[in-house]
Amino acid sequence: MYAHDPLHAPVLVKEVVEFLQPRPGGIYVDGNLGLGGHAGAILEAGGPRCRLIGFDWDEAAQQRARRNLAGFGDQVVFVRTNFAELKDELARRQIGEVDGLLLDLGLSSLHLDDSGRGFSFKGDEPLDMRMDTRQEVTAAHILATASVEELADIFYLFGEERQARPIARAIVERRIRHPLESSRELAELVERTVPRRFHPRRIHMATKVFQGLRIAVNRELDNLVRVLADGPEVLRPGGRFCVISFHSLEDRLVKRAFRDHPRLQVLTARPVVAGSSEVAANPRSRSAKLRVAEVIGE
Repeated sequence: MYAHDPLHAPVLVKEVVEFLQPRPGGIYVDGNLGLGGHAGAILEAGGPRCRLIGFDWDEAAQQRARRNLAGFGDQVVFVRTNFAELKDELARRQIGEVDGLLLDLGLSSLHLDDSGRGFSFKGDEPLDMRMDTRQEVTAAHILATASVEELADIFYLFGEERQARPIARAIVERRIRHPLESSRELAELVERTVPRRFHPRRIHMATKVFQGLRIAVNRELDNLVRVLADGPEVLRPGGRFCVISFHSLEDRLVKRAFRDHPRLQVLTARPVVAGSSEVAANPRSRSAKLRVAEVIGE
């Protein structure tokens, strides 16, 4: 019943379904609906009486997910907001507890290849990077107004970029003449600024800068901290909390939150990763890490 979207292949789908154990009559939350790949698998496994609430604050992604999940009819409720609003949104819909919660924190191919918002350095797009275009602050605004110290903190703390300060200084010097406006301009500046001996072998030199800037624009870590605290409160005893992260900042937050919450029992001593066949078919799954915890009774 799910219309598989050729634009994006969701990661670790089989593993997510195995941990969530969708059942008839169950209510599940997909906190990053994306194009609906995980949601479709959950609904197919749970049967016709299974329900899913899908959160996504990206209007383009949600419109595409609506088409892909149309076959499930009113089994799906679409919510256009960030998963940080999970608790309030469920209360607004008079939903007390849910049976499972999934967060897939990765970018979809829609963002990387087809958004026109500068998430990737591969094209030449405006430096927007807003998941929710209703927000005011764009990547271009931050690059045009932040100080050297503020930019260096963004690149180092959110992107784990060791060359953060010289890159930040080069951006501030450049904007005196002309502000950075496109993803290609930013990527080329980063490449020119950092001596070749410091360029990583496996990824583009601008990868971590783009990551840090995107996280800052969308307040991604703040939102993650909030949902990690609220998630266990909306899950019934025995309910599963699954999180797929793609970089160490997210994974550390998830690991710590699962370990320290008094109502959670960790089910994955080590994160679940994609097998060789999935990585070969979908190289973006290489960095995916799935952690799962279960809510224990009072």
